[in-house]
Amino acid sequence: MGEVIKLDLKKKSLRDVNSVLQNLDPKSNLRNYLISNPSGNHAVCAGLKDEMEVTVKGHVGYYCAGMNQKALVTIEGNVGTGVAENMMSGKVHVKGNASQSAGATAHGGTLVIDGDTSSRCGISMKGIDIIVKGSVGHMSAFMAQSGNMVVCGDAGEALGDSLYEAKLFVRGSVKSLGADCEEKKLTKKDLELLTSLLKKGNIKNVKPKDFKKYGSAKKLYNFNIDNVSEY
Repeated sequence: MGEVIKLDLKKKSLRDVNSVLQNLDPKSNLRNYLISNPSGNHAVCAGLKDEMEVTVKGHVGYYCAGMNQKALVTIEGNVGTGVAENMMSGKVHVKGNASQSAGATAHGGTLVIDGDTSSRCGISMKGIDIIVKGSVGHMSAFMAQSGNMVVCGDAGEALGDSLYEAKLFVRGSVKSLGADCEEKKLTKKDLELLTSLLKKGNIKNVKPKDFKKYGSAKKLYNFNIDNVSEY
């Protein structure tokens, strides 16, 4: 694992800590960081663009690890709104619960949440894999364009409202489906994808066949007067 560089947010400003992480010496092999005393700060680990491992010991506020590229960020606590928002690649692992809009607009990479998430998880997701070991709140995957969402628990109201090509897999109950979202047949290819995603999330003793798949009915792709009530 190599040397771990410690960054204490009681001793350094958030701006200074993020600056260290955003401006790594490309010739240096020092790529392991430990952030202590985050104390609910917002935008911790925002804008990382290099391969590195960062562990945050505690709870963080809004937009943690936003715009992440290549980095592996682990938060040993709960996170506020918009964790991994607009992430491009890499991995963000939340060991607690997440507030609303987790993984919003993210284009790639993997977001793993060990606990539950609030509303709008995966809103407008554009290629990310989101794996939630608990449950998600209402309007999750709203306008989701592409990527995959795996929910081992339950989903709240209006799941997948107005979604496009994203695939949603839910093991528990769904309170209601959003406009143009419908249950789909779970194919062999889906089971293989689920197996891969569960492995990504280090989820064991859960069978892919226990999930239900949801996707777009594709009635809202083009305006149709017969579907006007859905808009």
